[in-house]
Amino acid sequence: MKRLQLQRWSGTVLSPRTCPTSRIAPFVRLQSTASSAARVEDVQSLENESPVYSAPRRRPRSQLPSPPVQAARESAKLAALHARLGLPARLPYETLARTLVDASADPNPKFNNESLASLGQELLAYYTSEHLICTFPRLPMTVVQAAMYAYVGPKSLSAMAREWGVELAAAPGGEVDAGVLQFKRVDPGSEVGLDPSATTRPRANVWRKSISSGVVYDDIFGDPAKKAIPPSAVDPRIPDPKTVKGVTAEEASATFVRALMGAVYLHAGRPAAKRFFREHFLSRHLDISKLFQFVQPTRDLGRLCAREGFEHPVARIISETGRLSRHPVYVVGIFSGKDKLGEGTGGSLAEARTRAAVAALKGWYLYSPLQVRVPSSTEEEGAEPWKPVYVDLGEVIV
Repeated sequence: MKRLQLQRWSGTVLSPRTCPTSRIAPFVRLQSTASSAARVEDVQSLENESPVYSAPRRRPRSQLPSPPVQAARESAKLAALHARLGLPARLPYETLARTLVDASADPNPKFNNESLASLGQELLAYYTSEHLICTFPRLPMTVVQAAMYAYVGPKSLSAMAREWGVELAAAPGGEVDAGVLQFKRVDPGSEVGLDPSATTRPRANVWRKSISSGVVYDDIFGDPAKKAIPPSAVDPRIPDPKTVKGVTAEEASATFVRALMGAVYLHAGRPAAKRFFREHFLSRHLDISKLFQFVQPTRDLGRLCAREGFEHPVARIISETGRLSRHPVYVVGIFSGKDKLGEGTGGSLAEARTRAAVAALKGWYLYSPLQVRVPSSTEEEGAEPWKPVYVDLGEVIV
């Protein structure tokens, strides 16, 4: 019987390759935003620590809490979402897929959108607040908070996600398409809302809220802010997905929009982030005049005129019709000296006077300069030096 002669190519079949990337890359779940060089360094450091290293077995997709990284290139829905929103080419599909994974679906911070959403929330708050304050410098604080809620509040962001065509997954998992929003739904019958004891207010049960306390203790919308978890209380280990609480569809959709804003800023830079903000947020029409709610407009108008040194406002009838009929109409104007501050109509003299006072107050608070420039415009290349904008004394404090 002849002895078999092993050829040179037989060594590649009988023994595995010694290249670290070819041995571990298909089996290890790597972060989507990590570079290939960093992956090789991590693998080499891992092999240096353990002389005898055995590659872990490949986990099936059904056992993963979220889709693997390579699934982003296989999703047609993800590519359609990228093209539909006109996202920059610098934003990879892997990061876009990461923005669709909520922390309730995958508690691992390397694969969920929690960090991107934190950055996106700060950017949205900054761009929105500077636009409102520079465009309408006399707005009361409550109206500013209501306008910010209308622009970047959770309900508005959730509606934007639906308009973008983002689908919601029934349940998170590795076998789910990477182009759908994945989150753990709230269990039926559970209470939804913020616990008063988990807020930053020292005495949350006492109903006392002022403008200054709202700025200090509340969030950008004037709602009670969540209490920050101290670093010592954070468990360094990844929590069990079964113990993570679920979220509502509205909260998960809003988190996705915030994470997408942060991802655009990280990958494409500041100009692309501001362009994305203008196209998708500031382009939405908002009638700020409907956000006002006055309790005693005539008294507020009198105090405003006294503060600004104007003559005391006086209500005068401009015209009327049908005084003795069932439906009379009165047109009343508010005058300060020879200047007419506002005009209103009503079925009675008191109603017309109140509406005229409201119109005068809205005309004062909705003042807007002709040329509006925000502070973030100075960050652009070749921008002109910053010129201070108009700063008002503030609302009338009673």
